[in-house]
Amino acid sequence: MAKAKDSKKEISPSEKSGKIQRVEPARALSPFEAMERRMEQMERMFEDFFPMPWKRGFGLPASWGKPLWGEEWMPKADLIERDDEVVVRAELPGVEKDDLDLTVTDTTVTLKGETKKEEKEEKGNYFRSETSRGSFTRTFALPCEVDGSKAKADFKNGVLELTLPKVEKAKRHSIKIS
Repeated sequence: MAKAKDSKKEISPSEKSGKIQRVEPARALSPFEAMERRMEQMERMFEDFFPMPWKRGFGLPASWGKPLWGEEWMPKADLIERDDEVVVRAELPGVEKDDLDLTVTDTTVTLKGETKKEEKEEKGNYFRSETSRGSFTRTFALPCEVDGSKAKADFKNGVLELTLPKVEKAKRHSIKIS
């Protein structure tokens, strides 16, 4: 009769699929493990609250790792390949034409720029002055070779449009053997 009871035993879904889940019994943490977990939680909390590279160490340049406050700014851009040209269109709000530098090679385009903003407000005994600066560099790999000497750049209302004509590919010719 014992065999009859065992043969009617229900099979769990995990056993039907062939996946067996092992559950480890919980164990108490040692005081040192508990303290280490609390310190990791506090470190994550500080990194979330203050986006500073805490683990970076002292004496390293601020440009290594994340910026000290806020997020890095990178201009949004579109790269459009047409039949006879490649167009790079970049949004550069707050960048002046004189603070923008373009470099073109046969297969890349590099945009470098700097934003400057200065606000001053003075009313009686009240004086407020805010200055902010930022810079960016962005390089695009082009889908084909271009002729940089014939490039045209247009900058209007914070939008740069760079038109780069493609280099004509060598055409295949048949040669008669004599």
